[in-house]
Amino acid sequence: MGSFSLMHWVIVLLVVMLLFGGGRISGLMGDVAKGIKSFKKGMEDDDDVVPTKPATRIEGHRVPEQDAPTATEEKTKA
Repeated sequence: MGSFSLMHWVIVLLVVMLLFGGGRISGLMGDVAKGIKSFKKGMEDDDDVVPTKPATRIEGHRVPEQDAPTATEEKTKA
């Protein structure tokens, strides 16, 4: 009642091939490979992104003096 023997796996594989056909399985494997490649490419693209400076002010909280913008910086931005 434990694991299946080699003959059981051969029969299961044969039934799967009859139900789905060889073309469908190879097409499915090709789609899986394309998905993996695009996932890896997306992960590489994420590494190239430069992190931005975090926000210096949160509403309702005081900004530390070293991070606070000076009066001249505020006038040039406006």
